[in-house]
Amino acid sequence: MTDQPKLVLASGSPRRLALLNQVGIEPELLMPADVDETPERGELPRRLAQRLAGEKGRLVAARAQEAGLDAIVLSADTVVAVGRRILPKPELRDEAEECLRLLSGRSHRVFTGVCVVDGKGRDHIRLVETRVRFKRLSRDEMTDYLDCGEWRGKAGGYAIQGIAGSFVVKLVGSYTNVVGLPLIETVGLLAGEGYPVRQGWVERAQ
Repeated sequence: MTDQPKLVLASGSPRRLALLNQVGIEPELLMPADVDETPERGELPRRLAQRLAGEKGRLVAARAQEAGLDAIVLSADTVVAVGRRILPKPELRDEAEECLRLLSGRSHRVFTGVCVVDGKGRDHIRLVETRVRFKRLSRDEMTDYLDCGEWRGKAGGYAIQGIAGSFVVKLVGSYTNVVGLPLIETVGLLAGEGYPVRQGWVERAQ
């Protein structure tokens, strides 16, 4: 497959890389995209996820082209929202605590925009939505979770594949979407661009 375009993951997220590896896909390059993730005035959560995924993909695709790479670029952005309120990716404890208070005992939505940019610079974007409900968290549970630091940099201040998985009462939709990369849609987009998504299955069996 020497003539096959390289797959570039426009993210430094170990979670997204692990999800791709789970289904036998190994990007040739990781090129994190540094974009301003501040929502625009009045921007809704679903629109933000789509816009940021597209901006990240197009930015990295331009870099790959400048480097002379024949590449397919995969990018994604995950947004957690309570109603129309977009929750941050907290770096400070106070921000994370506010997220937990908003999520405790309530339902929220997780949106991930997935973008694939082909070798000609054309982008293809899908939006995936999952509904999640948290149990009511006690003060001690919140304090201990904040102390563990697992929330840092995570959309909505939690990682469902970690300790916060014990907070989830109900989930409707894609679990991998909440982790950060909905696999059905991602694999479908890549296959649509002719990327050999099942090649790794055979190699794993050998």
